[in-house]
Amino acid sequence: MFGKIFILFILVPLAELYLFMTLGKQLGFPQTIAIIIVTALIGAALTKSQGIRAMQKLQQATSSGKLPAREAFDGIIILLAGAVLITPGFLTDAIGFLLLVPPIRSLLAAYFGEKLKSKIQVTTPGNPGTPTHNQKPKSQLDDGNVIDV
Repeated sequence: MFGKIFILFILVPLAELYLFMTLGKQLGFPQTIAIIIVTALIGAALTKSQGIRAMQKLQQATSSGKLPAREAFDGIIILLAGAVLITPGFLTDAIGFLLLVPPIRSLLAAYFGEKLKSKIQVTTPGNPGTPTHNQKPKSQLDDGNVIDV
């Protein structure tokens, strides 16, 4: 994991430098800087509006008694998109704008949902009279007295 993150922190800045130099030669320095500033402003505005919408959906799901897993995931991805969009660069801006596209977020949710399914184990309480693998037999339970601290 450390190796992948290390490579990411080396390759992304190198790609950004290459894009800055290439586009700077083609467009000129002032235009290149202007594009970066404009994309950061547009990205911040889009992130804010989608973040507010995601928060509203999260609150609606919670108030209706639904587990807001998808809404929380959308909020996390929108937050990540905002962080990437305010980072100066063309590659990071492209990734940030992609993360703000709802169908892309749906694909990411499906992908990570499948990865997490194999790591999550759901257990339900058994019949109180029959011990399950998580319960001790009745004879090994405490006497029921509770001490508040």
